[in-house]
Amino acid sequence: MAVPILTVAAVSKRFGPTLALDSVDFSISAGEVVALMGANGAGKSTLVKILSGVYRPDGGNLSLCGEPFQPASPHHAKQLGIATVHQSIADAVVPALSIADNLLLDRLCDPASPWRTPPAARMRDAAPLAARVGLDADLAAPLASLSLAAQQLVTLARALATRPALLILDEPTASLSEPEAERLFALLERLRDEGVAILLVSHRLGDLRRIAQRVTIVRDGRIVSDLRAPIDLNAAVETMIGRKLRSDRNAAVSAHAAPSAQKPCFSVRDLQLTPGSVPFDLDVQQGEIVAIAGPVGGGKSRFARAIFGAIRTASGTMTLDGKPWRPRSPADAIRAGVFLAGEDRWRTSLFPDSVPFASIAGTLSFPFLTRWFRRGVVKRGHEQRAAADAIDNFGIRCTGPDDRLTRLSGGNQQKVVLARWHAQPARLLLLDEPFQGVDAGARADIVDTLRRHAGQRATLVFVSDLEEALEIADRVVRFDRATLEPAAHSDLNLHTHS
Repeated sequence: MAVPILTVAAVSKRFGPTLALDSVDFSISAGEVVALMGANGAGKSTLVKILSGVYRPDGGNLSLCGEPFQPASPHHAKQLGIATVHQSIADAVVPALSIADNLLLDRLCDPASPWRTPPAARMRDAAPLAARVGLDADLAAPLASLSLAAQQLVTLARALATRPALLILDEPTASLSEPEAERLFALLERLRDEGVAILLVSHRLGDLRRIAQRVTIVRDGRIVSDLRAPIDLNAAVETMIGRKLRSDRNAAVSAHAAPSAQKPCFSVRDLQLTPGSVPFDLDVQQGEIVAIAGPVGGGKSRFARAIFGAIRTASGTMTLDGKPWRPRSPADAIRAGVFLAGEDRWRTSLFPDSVPFASIAGTLSFPFLTRWFRRGVVKRGHEQRAAADAIDNFGIRCTGPDDRLTRLSGGNQQKVVLARWHAQPARLLLLDEPFQGVDAGARADIVDTLRRHAGQRATLVFVSDLEEALEIADRVVRFDRATLEPAAHSDLNLHTHS
């Protein structure tokens, strides 16, 4: 048996009356890739934050490379040998600075480092960091000029600059296309072969299948299972959520009305998203869920925003219930029953604590203020009833309608976002990456809820993960990155999910 790089022994953490971690034992060895799996709120994030120096445990012991490990801060944890790459890139980079300065950001922010380093020296020092992760770019260019995937490579390169013994990655493929994710996996395999221990937090079963040698499952603050490759993913998910998965997938299909054979609810003809792109057609029937699948940057989000009235298309026509559809703004779309749940919930749907609408009830009511509250008078009873119904329908784990969104887990935040657009009847519902940061159990709950309500509308789901598309959709249309159009002969007939 290899000597563990990290050992966690009987570690507990409490937040008020909530026991987030209950006497957790865990270890990982050099050159091992372990996936940490658990439902939203199971304790994964708390454990990661303890390892990365954000929280201190209330009980138990940690050791790293055979020495007691008691980090006082994330910077201290990195100095001791644990580097963490968080899901939100915005928390780790400064877009206005150069790529080189972002690669050296930890050094530049260290009070012990020289306060002024010549640009040529910064370029020289940053070059090997970029090379290690295969980043081929002008290091003098601003970070904002890079794609999201390349910016993620910058955050990874920064994490590796200290030559960590343990690298923690939180949802590393959430914003990556399939080829970009494959390049990341190749890099992780190289790091594994160099002896770096890798702890991967991911809700994507494809990630676990591709890279994990072991899956450790957390439920209700405890380690409940430790599975080694080859991993039975169905068994892993059932252990994670504490119940059996539905064995008959067609049962989920029959839970919503069959698509109408009448005129399409929503259609596009000869639509060009950008000048010069190849035009395409699409029909969506009432009661039908159609997934638009394709890589990040392939045009999915642009298509969703065009339908919602946030941007204009280059040419072509759209129709809703047989009438021309060309909304001047998202407000026009909402009034007509066309709703969009954007891909970045904090940028498009949720409010920080400083805003009055930062509660569950406020988040649900905000798009419908003029409809629900005539003359600006907020009717608390109406708002509270709508929130209570949403909590019940979507299984949102909270204490009540007035809970702040920052107090909820990522999966429950996403359920609030989706519940918002079920507070009023929709004619066309647009969901952009609805499962981002959502565990398998919450995802199954969301799929069941969407299907129950799908009968009286058309639904378009925009996803980069084909596995997610197959799980939710009756049909899948695959978009091509190069042309921002549906790729030829890629419309998959999946009405029965067979």
